[in-house]
Amino acid sequence: MPTTQALLLGGFVLLSASAGCTSSGVSLRPDGTPGPQECSEEAKRTMRALKLRVGDAQLVELDANQIGSRRPTLYDGPIESILEDDFGTLEATTRLYGQVWTSGPQVVIRYYEAHPPDSEKFPICAVARLSQDQMRKSPDSKPGMAILEGSTAAAYVVDAFR
Repeated sequence: MPTTQALLLGGFVLLSASAGCTSSGVSLRPDGTPGPQECSEEAKRTMRALKLRVGDAQLVELDANQIGSRRPTLYDGPIESILEDDFGTLEATTRLYGQVWTSGPQVVIRYYEAHPPDSEKFPICAVARLSQDQMRKSPDSKPGMAILEGSTAAAYVVDAFR
């Protein structure tokens, strides 16, 4: 990471003592998927400084423990994903931390924090998406878990969770 970017990131890490978007207090829809949720101003400022704009996307390995799996199994609860390539000023291998919901017909993943190599965690707001229903869980998935047909998705920057 160039020196200017490292200094900029370091400054925002120091300013970001608390998480911007958290998974607590998320209302659930009747199908068990998460309802709307705002992204904090702190997370929005941090993302702007990192040159992450709403709609920007980068591929991630969905589960750091199942890299390259043909049929990864995701469970309701926390998730750790890994960026495959640089994203704004974030380096490849940056960890994204978030929450998984498997109750609806498709898996929902919201990311609330990023943890670049050699830095502290800071708040972000992003979601995992794939086109053509590829986040749809397999019919043999049990309650509280989802089997997917691949281990990667795109993490999209958002300004609110809808």
